[in-house]
Amino acid sequence: MAEITFLGHAAFRLQEEGKETLLFDPFVSGNPLAPLKLEEIRADYILVSHGHFDHLGDAYKIAETSGATIISTAEIAGQAGEKGLKTHAQHIGGRHRFPFGSVKLTLAFHGAGIPGGHACGFVVDYCGKKIYFAGDTGLFGDMKLIGELDPLDLALLPIGDNFTMGIDDAVVAASFLKAKMVIPYHYNTWPLIEADPQEFKDKVEEKTGSRCVILPPGESHDIEI
Repeated sequence: MAEITFLGHAAFRLQEEGKETLLFDPFVSGNPLAPLKLEEIRADYILVSHGHFDHLGDAYKIAETSGATIISTAEIAGQAGEKGLKTHAQHIGGRHRFPFGSVKLTLAFHGAGIPGGHACGFVVDYCGKKIYFAGDTGLFGDMKLIGELDPLDLALLPIGDNFTMGIDDAVVAASFLKAKMVIPYHYNTWPLIEADPQEFKDKVEEKTGSRCVILPPGESHDIEI
């Protein structure tokens, strides 16, 4: 069964025994919530939503040491390729098949963190499970389409406000997406993005049909269908 592990801030690891390991936005060095040391982290694929330091993070270092392929926008993939790393470039709305399933890039309303780029989110089909990683984003109406086009088993949503959606907007996002399960991230790393995940959980389960799971950094949860 596929397992999702929260690595603090906006970083997640997705793995299943005998399958490829995926990382999302692996910000480890300098992350006060990181449960693992950089040298403990390996991956086959690294998905990068945008170029800000707390999301691009250690992607290049991990890719270099583990031989992982970086999946991101054309701009970030181009930058990574210039460093001699393995990459797969995509862009908003595009889907591509990989050995583990597929990746589609979605809209994210946020800064790119790289000249000429665009922030993105991901819909990942991983061994038959559909996972949406929103990246850093505000609420937008087309989240309804994301959930309609790809019925979701899991949605990973930021709740820390200031730089992204806050709790109430993220609850609306959950109602749009209609995922079976929701996990919050991008909160309590620093005082500026303090938020109460229990408040988010209570509101999600009161106002939507989704179940909310709060993952402390370092803890994992099975993705059930």
